Amino acid sequence: MKKIISTIAAVLAVVTLKAQSEGAADLEVGDPVPQFTVMMTDGTTIDSKDFAGHNVLINFWATWCPPCRLELARVEAELIDRFADRDFIFLAISRGETLEKVMAFREQTGYTFPMGLDPDGEIFALFAGSGIPRNYFIDTDGNVLEFELGYTPEGFDALVEKISNHLQ
Repeated sequence: MKKIISTIAAVLAVVTLKAQSEGAADLEVGDPVPQFTVMMTDGTTIDSKDFAGHNVLINFWATWCPPCRLELARVEAELIDRFADRDFIFLAISRGETLEKVMAFREQTGYTFPMGLDPDGEIFALFAGSGIPRNYFIDTDGNVLEFELGYTPEGFDALVEKISNHLQ
């Protein structure tokens, strides 16, 4: 009986993982950015159509995610300030969290850069099935130029360098 239950549990786990992966968009380098509209913490909205002709780094993150917090701590100086005089937009989108949660996080950290909200994960689902932090560097033609999943200091350094090289 235990063997039958174990087998059924294993089959269900595989079926669940397969269903999750089939529903995931998992954008890759070269893919066009999906169309979406995101509500910002200040109440305004941003439409991805407005990115046309601009270089954009879309960052999916969450307040509960330690690697996301480490990465966001570097964003202001190493991305926003560094590329302020270039055609570069940084768009942080909080995945699965309320406005209140994100605003409390902003107050706690002192971050002032714009942050979008994806409380139901609908925008994230257009890009991927799981895994944060997740960055997509979008070129002026609206295509994914670079992609990074997770955070390491070295990986972030490499992403910043790729952005810098592209913006020259």
